[in-house]
Amino acid sequence: MEGQVARFALLLCITVAASASSQTCDPMKVDDNPWVYVGESLIGCWTSFIREDKAEVHILNLNFAATESKMFSLEMTNAKPMNLILTSPDTAYGLYNINTDVNIYINNASTITLHANQHHSNVHKQDFPTQDEELVKWATHKFGGVTSFTTIRNLKTVSSTGIKGTKPGSRNCILKNEDAFEKHFMKIETLPMASFKYCSTQQQNRGDEAELHIINIPENSITCNVSLRIDTEKTSVFLRGPQGTTWTFLALKHTQFGSNNDILLPSMTHRIQPTFTLNSDNAEDVQRMALNHFKASTFTSYTELKPEKSMVLLVLGKKDNPAETVPAPVIAITTNAPHQMPLLMQLYTSPDYRSPLDPNTKVQSDKRIYAEISGHTLGDIFLTIKVISCFVRSTGSCPVEKELPFMPETCSLNSCPNSTRLSFSLDQLQELTSTTWDLECSVKLCYSEKCGDGGRVKRNLEVSQPCLQPSTPTCFDFGLPGVLGIAFGGFLIGVLLIGALWFIKIKTGYPTALDISSTAANLPRCPCSGAKRQPVSTIPSPSENSSANASIGSTQSTPTSSMA
Repeated sequence: MEGQVARFALLLCITVAASASSQTCDPMKVDDNPWVYVGESLIGCWTSFIREDKAEVHILNLNFAATESKMFSLEMTNAKPMNLILTSPDTAYGLYNINTDVNIYINNASTITLHANQHHSNVHKQDFPTQDEELVKWATHKFGGVTSFTTIRNLKTVSSTGIKGTKPGSRNCILKNEDAFEKHFMKIETLPMASFKYCSTQQQNRGDEAELHIINIPENSITCNVSLRIDTEKTSVFLRGPQGTTWTFLALKHTQFGSNNDILLPSMTHRIQPTFTLNSDNAEDVQRMALNHFKASTFTSYTELKPEKSMVLLVLGKKDNPAETVPAPVIAITTNAPHQMPLLMQLYTSPDYRSPLDPNTKVQSDKRIYAEISGHTLGDIFLTIKVISCFVRSTGSCPVEKELPFMPETCSLNSCPNSTRLSFSLDQLQELTSTTWDLECSVKLCYSEKCGDGGRVKRNLEVSQPCLQPSTPTCFDFGLPGVLGIAFGGFLIGVLLIGALWFIKIKTGYPTALDISSTAANLPRCPCSGAKRQPVSTIPSPSENSSANASIGSTQSTPTSSMA
């Protein structure tokens, strides 16, 4: 019995050991890492400039290491019309294949040698400066502006993707560190810049589980600033490097991260402190720490690299993904910039925030609306969201934009982690005919007391006018009895009025309005334009009616006889 128990315990230990060992892997040196690309963040710019003749202006600044091949090729057969300026401080040899709309400019003193079998007349030699800033000024003066300036180290091939090479935004070329591989109008292939050690315990992504990627920089490497761009969704990243290493995220499509070094988000001006401490650079120690940190049972990739430069660019993403071959064109206005935290806005009709509104449900303009703006968690840090302004825009043929006043709503940290609440009224939309609106709010992301631009969050809004109870109108019956009654009433009133006038005439002896009007009708008419009407000086009394009539009659006869 004791022997069976001992054998069972031994078998259990072997099983546990095998399970534990399967959680880690031994990295091996590889020529090409399927997940991580190592590059450099070099000087460049990207603008919206295009000439009046629809030609773009691009500058390629080529740098080659002394130990590397200095052969490169240009494939521009499907390029948009462009003026391409080539400059390099090194001797280089290039093969080009271009169309008739591409003109290449090189310096008279340049050691770049170009070879091709066609379009030799499209290569022009001119005197222009070789310093970056001065070259941009020269190109701006000669061509009117610069569409892009790109620095490439150890170039093998640069080819046009046939896409328009402009970027929405400024027309001014302001040089700064950039990721040249984000420029969708060209595909860049360079020589490998670093050797990798790579392994994985997970052969493929399992359903909707987040991928876990581990990047380890050994302790004996130089202290460097690493720019990291992540091109995969639902990703957890574990970063370990020597003390003094800084990781700067160029895109935040991942859900979580952890690092023993400082993290820098481009939208903020401060550093996020390390989330754990790990001085060992041993592969197994790092892998176990990552699994424990994210409470995971496996990881997608483990990458170990030793940078040779103080500025390093890492791109994390599956290389066989067709979407990564030609990056999508940049859109002028987006709800969230790539480096900002993804935001979501949910609407409610009551301050208890329990029953969210369906996006297709219409809300009455006389009701108060409650909104909650939330974002995904970035690693182990908690960011607070501050709403700056809100607008509503109609989506009809005649767009209308109105600023939307709002009131912040109180919310505890336990109820609102990485979120904020507000409320607003749609009273100002009652007088407008449009019912479909876009609600958009600009926010800031804050950590401690430091805030940075958090982008904008938008959702559609269907608005209906309040149902007003119509007042009961007064109903009039205009049937035959009513019409006869009104007619008889009018006749009776007329008889009474005439009787009243006759009564006044009999009792007072003064003429009534009817007498005055009849008297005026009997006045003599002027026989010609020069004749003057005899004025009636007095109104005769009732006793003198007959004599007055006789007098008037004689007055009428006199001019008649004289005319005869």
